[in-house]
Amino acid sequence: MVAEILGDMGTEPMVKASDYRPTAPQPEKRSPAYDDGDFVPDVTALDLRRLYLVEHPENGEKFRKMKERTPARLGSGRAGPRYKTLTMLRFRADHAAAQDAVFSQVPEDFAAKNGMVEVQTKCQNKDEYLTRPDHGRCFDEENQAKIRAAIPGTPRVQIVVGDGLSSAAITANAMDCLEAIREGLKLKGIDPGTPIFVRYCRVGAGDAIGDITGCELVCMLVGERPGLVTDKSMSAYLTYRPRTGVSESARTVVSNIHAQGTPAVEAGAHIAGLIETILKRKVSGVGLHKEAGA
Repeated sequence: MVAEILGDMGTEPMVKASDYRPTAPQPEKRSPAYDDGDFVPDVTALDLRRLYLVEHPENGEKFRKMKERTPARLGSGRAGPRYKTLTMLRFRADHAAAQDAVFSQVPEDFAAKNGMVEVQTKCQNKDEYLTRPDHGRCFDEENQAKIRAAIPGTPRVQIVVGDGLSSAAITANAMDCLEAIREGLKLKGIDPGTPIFVRYCRVGAGDAIGDITGCELVCMLVGERPGLVTDKSMSAYLTYRPRTGVSESARTVVSNIHAQGTPAVEAGAHIAGLIETILKRKVSGVGLHKEAGA
């Protein structure tokens, strides 16, 4: 499925655990070599899967091979009873990146550059978004009208891109994933509809969009709360018959969409398949798993 979709997109297939290659050309970031004692100008450029700082290990080569399978902070070494300086600097750098992802904004021209109408929840700024989650799940009358004007008729599938808790996740992954979803749906004969961008967005905003549009299914791509492994993790929430008050267990979720998890394009192909299944079975979330006998 991934290869078929990427073939139509003119992109070489990319699968989980392979090197990340976004569909839009970008400057390649190389991981510099590091020897203990070197001065490191940018600790975030070091690959955590290859950063092994244990001195005189019993079987360092075997541990390195295992470490390449996870970005967890293993084999970080120590200076007496404490972390090494490099380990602490990398920890603080990743923590700072996570904070920046939460407090920064998706660029003002993001929606326009990607051919989407932008709407905003009842939150007026980032502070209100973080302190009033309920305001991030609904829209005022002006933005409800913008949604109705942007989405013609009653769509079967409504795709929503929301900034969520990580602006970095959206700018890094959303459009690659969205393109793969749309190509996948077209291959299955499903109209992908007209996507919209929601600023100050919580997952529940998709339910409000269901109320406004009457769509059969909402697919929301949203930035997740960042952590120390990555500040760019995005998730997709699929809700059949979305409406205000729907149970969280009624959502089907595809999580960890980022370069070190499931690549955006592969995730998009998988999401397109899930959308087809949900529309056929007319259920999402826990109900879908029960029907499948999981």
